[in-house]
Amino acid sequence: MAISREEVIDFIYDEARMLDEGRFSEWLSLWLEDGHYWMPLDYKQTDPHLVTSLLYEDIFMLRLRVERLNGARTFSQKPKSRCHHVIQRPFIDEMEGDRIVTNTSMHYVETRLDEQFLLALTATHELKVVDGAIRIANKRVDILNCDAAFGNIQLLP
Repeated sequence: MAISREEVIDFIYDEARMLDEGRFSEWLSLWLEDGHYWMPLDYKQTDPHLVTSLLYEDIFMLRLRVERLNGARTFSQKPKSRCHHVIQRPFIDEMEGDRIVTNTSMHYVETRLDEQFLLALTATHELKVVDGAIRIANKRVDILNCDAAFGNIQLLP
């Protein structure tokens, strides 16, 4: 069964909604076991291994992050951080066989107590169709002003 362009676009919107609603365990189930979440530190960075990144996590580290976010004893998250993604309609850059690559511009807002910050970013999803379902193989999040000083990003843009 072939995946339609609309199903791919809906998948990207659904992922953002899961994050906004704090459904982190459900979000984690979208990932392939060998997937990576990458947030480069430098503009146009090409390698997550030879250059420092803001974030480069495999599925093990993503699970730890989700356990921390869901944990009752995570005192640094009392009260919990909240986020909101405002996304443009995703572009589908590649859709061949079981491999799909999308590019989505968005504004990401994160808030906790009196603190709130806004990031403009672009998310590139490498998706794979497995047993008729779309899964995340890799996700790259490029922050527009990646070279600026940031506070802690607690959640997942």
